[in-house]
Amino acid sequence: MNYLFGLFWIIFTDIIQLFVPRIIGNMVDNLKEKTLNVAELRDQIFFIVFLAILMFTSRFLWRIFLIGSSMKVDYYVRETLFEKFLKLPIKFYDRNKTGDLMARATNDITAVRMMFGRAIIMAVDATVLTIAGISIMVKTIDLRLTIISCIPFPVIAILSVFFGKMIHSRFMVVQEGFSKLSDTTQETFSGIQVVKSYVQEKGEIEKFRNLSEDYVEKNVNLVKLWGTFFPMITALSGVSLAISLWYGGAMVIKNQISLGDLIAQTSYVGMLVWPMVSIGWVVNIIERGLASLKRINQILEEDEISDVSIAPKTASLKGNIRINNLSFIYPGTEVKALENISLNVSQGQTIGIIGRTGSGKSTIARLLTKLYEVPDGKIFFDDYDINEIPYEILRRDIAVVPQETFLFSTTVKENIAFGKPDASMEEIIEAAKLAEIHDTIMSFPQKYETVVGERGLSLSGGQRQRVTLARALLMNPKILILDDALSAVDANTEREILANLKNYMKQRTSIIISHRIIAVKDADHIVVLDNGKIIEQGKHEELLRKEGVYYKIYKRQTLEEKILSEDN
Repeated sequence: MNYLFGLFWIIFTDIIQLFVPRIIGNMVDNLKEKTLNVAELRDQIFFIVFLAILMFTSRFLWRIFLIGSSMKVDYYVRETLFEKFLKLPIKFYDRNKTGDLMARATNDITAVRMMFGRAIIMAVDATVLTIAGISIMVKTIDLRLTIISCIPFPVIAILSVFFGKMIHSRFMVVQEGFSKLSDTTQETFSGIQVVKSYVQEKGEIEKFRNLSEDYVEKNVNLVKLWGTFFPMITALSGVSLAISLWYGGAMVIKNQISLGDLIAQTSYVGMLVWPMVSIGWVVNIIERGLASLKRINQILEEDEISDVSIAPKTASLKGNIRINNLSFIYPGTEVKALENISLNVSQGQTIGIIGRTGSGKSTIARLLTKLYEVPDGKIFFDDYDINEIPYEILRRDIAVVPQETFLFSTTVKENIAFGKPDASMEEIIEAAKLAEIHDTIMSFPQKYETVVGERGLSLSGGQRQRVTLARALLMNPKILILDDALSAVDANTEREILANLKNYMKQRTSIIISHRIIAVKDADHIVVLDNGKIIEQGKHEELLRKEGVYYKIYKRQTLEEKILSEDN
């Protein structure tokens, strides 16, 4: 509706301003013939001023309605795209860079907003002015003069279509260049500690300079095209005005039209210069908008995470887990991350999973929370296939503490309460105590109100892991998965945390994934992984007696701890 109101006021403005040249032309003729007195001249001048005020008001109104509506389009597209990002699977982010996604969420949305705002305004304005202006010239001045004055206009239209296609393709290249530039900038900022640690500032600057030069070159190619198009349109519009003066001047000399008619004619042709020039702007903005809309639609057309489409068969999880001959290959690779994994976990049981880096430990955690698609009949919770359980239930009843932590740029309190925003301060403190981070937090100047830096970089790795652990514990999940969650803390702190969690884990199913024996030795059942396969399993003592891979890991880590204790 706002668009309709805005279009009405644009049309109203154009019609009002078309009266002015005709009024001035009549005044010139009346002054020449001396049929206009001072009072009538004053009245007509006041009428022109009144029209100017009217045009000011109507221009203000169409800007409010149309520009305001384009901002609402911007809001809608931005919100829709953000919601889409949150619904896309992890594999989407594995193959798309953050910088490119940010470019689509900022630069491309701005181009779309311009298309639905400025482009519509200029297109309607140009169309109404052209049609109404030509009609008035034909009816009130002369048909032949109007036709001759409009000769360059079809040429302008043809050039607009020709250049528009070229502008579209070159703008697509520019947007891709901007995405690469944004991605490199974001990646450099995220890894600034690594860059400085390895003294690679010059290398990063050189890489950024090359990308910037490439981006500038692509923009220059676009500007060259646009720089050719715009002056060409302006020149052709000037030709139209010259024809009007030449042919119209001859008609005045022959008394075929009046001097006032010629002045009105040239004024109308001058008014039509803007619509002709705006064709280029409109084509440019629309082509850019369509190019950006195509990039946005590529995201919106991505397949979302498929959820249960029927009523859930269970309202919550109890904690029984069954993995049945599970094999898994990460999208885009050919190497099996897991191969023929079978495992039964009973409610309240603690399972330890250990193995070297790349053995598939974290993959099990990702599949249990369905971060990646799981084939039917491979993972069951309480005898329900994982694909029959809605994400809301799955993610509510399972808490995962990953090795790679992520904290938001907000307070420690809000980071711990991220999964349970309505948690009381007592609950937050209790979770922090279980994670052995409460005393550390209380040593901060602002305590729980301390704001951590971006990604929590103002905290140490061990502190970040413990805050993340507290976040998961606060959720009070039915199933707790610790995926190398204490790798950054020292062995003594790890022992204290695990001791704190003993009673906590008795009430729920726990899966402890670690590369340290100390973290899994008290588990009810231990699984040893290697190259995605289970090579050993049993209790701690049983595995030691086998003197296999687990035994070798145990002996090595025991020796390492002994050496460290002697050094201290």
